[in-house]
Amino acid sequence: MAEIFLDKKQITRDDLIAVARYNVPAGFSSEGGKRVEKTSSLIHRWIAEKKVIYGITTGFGALCNVTIPEQDTKQLQKNILMSHAAGVGDPLPHDVVRAVMALRIHDLFLGYSGCRIKTILHMLTLLNEHVTPVIPEKGSVGASGDLAPTAHLGLVLIGRGEAFYKGKRMPGSKALKQIGLEPLQLEAGEGLALINGTQVMTAIGLLVVNDAVRLSKTADIACAMSLEVLMGSNSEFDPRIHQVRPHPGQIDTADNILRLIRESEIVESHKGCARVQDAYTLRCSPQIHGASKDAVAHAMRVIDIEINSTTTNPLIFSDTEEVRLGGNFHGQPIAMAADYLSMGIAELGSVSERRIERLVNPQLSDLPAFLVKNGGLNSGYMIGQYVAAALVSENKVLSHPACVDSIPTSANKEDHVSMGTIAVRQTRSILENVENVVAIELLCAAQAYDLVTENKPMKAGVGTRAAYGVIRNHIPYFDKDRDLYLDIEAMVKILRSGEIIKAVEKAASPLKGI
Repeated sequence: MAEIFLDKKQITRDDLIAVARYNVPAGFSSEGGKRVEKTSSLIHRWIAEKKVIYGITTGFGALCNVTIPEQDTKQLQKNILMSHAAGVGDPLPHDVVRAVMALRIHDLFLGYSGCRIKTILHMLTLLNEHVTPVIPEKGSVGASGDLAPTAHLGLVLIGRGEAFYKGKRMPGSKALKQIGLEPLQLEAGEGLALINGTQVMTAIGLLVVNDAVRLSKTADIACAMSLEVLMGSNSEFDPRIHQVRPHPGQIDTADNILRLIRESEIVESHKGCARVQDAYTLRCSPQIHGASKDAVAHAMRVIDIEINSTTTNPLIFSDTEEVRLGGNFHGQPIAMAADYLSMGIAELGSVSERRIERLVNPQLSDLPAFLVKNGGLNSGYMIGQYVAAALVSENKVLSHPACVDSIPTSANKEDHVSMGTIAVRQTRSILENVENVVAIELLCAAQAYDLVTENKPMKAGVGTRAAYGVIRNHIPYFDKDRDLYLDIEAMVKILRSGEIIKAVEKAASPLKGI
């Protein structure tokens, strides 16, 4: 894939995913360079004119009234990185940090920060040479930017901090040396420009939204498989039902499941049976999954705006040669969207776990207890349901909205903060939990298919049949107890690869939604 220009005024989620996860090289054009040079030259002129500008010739936060002498402006920018790099916890994942870097580069190239082209190129080189700064995941309150985490990123540029390079964790100075870069000497305003923005919460949110789209489609596939083997009806997916309550996600989910079970001999085998209506986890799946799809769609809209915004402060408008102090660094839009998304993703897990229970419970499925023969000697998928229940319960705690909390910072100058980075970190944890829950449902549904068709061969739907084929290509029938965690790990890996979706969409046409 050709290099992606990060100085474009409009970049896409796909651009950022390509850079963050697939190591596509990043570049820039002369247009981005011109914007940057125009603004940075203004900074130099204003300093010479002894103009008072927040964060450039003054202290930060509650110290904004302290004027910094011209000879100390460079030290001020170094100090902000060292003092603000106070993050704690495990390092953010490699793809998150790369997304943070790409977003920060894009923001700086928009030309509102006053950062020099040399500084941006240093970060671009780190990105393209696969140097990943060590950024602790905890410590941002989601306002005044993601200050603590992005300060750790900035430290590496000046030869401090730590970074991963070729799989090894090392001092930032050594990482720079490995790729032939000298530590940067920051000019006025550049330290603040490097850390003041929502790039960390946006990067995590971007990746979660991307993965939530895949998870939502996979949840529809798992639901369709469960519907078949639980002898559910296809009547509840009739488009007329959903047109009279036309929520977009609901309509799309009903259509997906109807197409997935098309030509299902299993569904046809019990037409006219005594059961009047299916349980809610089957019958209401369009309404439940659909609402989650709508939550993903909302978060996606917020992320699309945020990745093409500048969230630094102060903002320098070079066309009028003016400085404006604002609050674009406040993470409230991301925080609220992430909290909403958390609930949407958690609900996909909640309803999936209830379908797992129906699959393993012989009183609800008419299948062997826990989907295994010779029960008693074998426990089958008994503990798979336990694990799903544990993950769903954990998600109930993680789904508590982070954005409704605020603890004032900086001597009450920053008296309302978003906790947006906490919100997206929670969302990511919830997503990982639900991936495991849906993986367990897929395993159980495939096992149930084998049991249902053992004595009466019947074909599944065109889409569910394709999904079953992918599962059995990797994971064999569960004829007797074995190390179940290995099957779950394998199933999660398949889910994350998108292989099931690809096979299903080839057989049943692209799945709708988001």
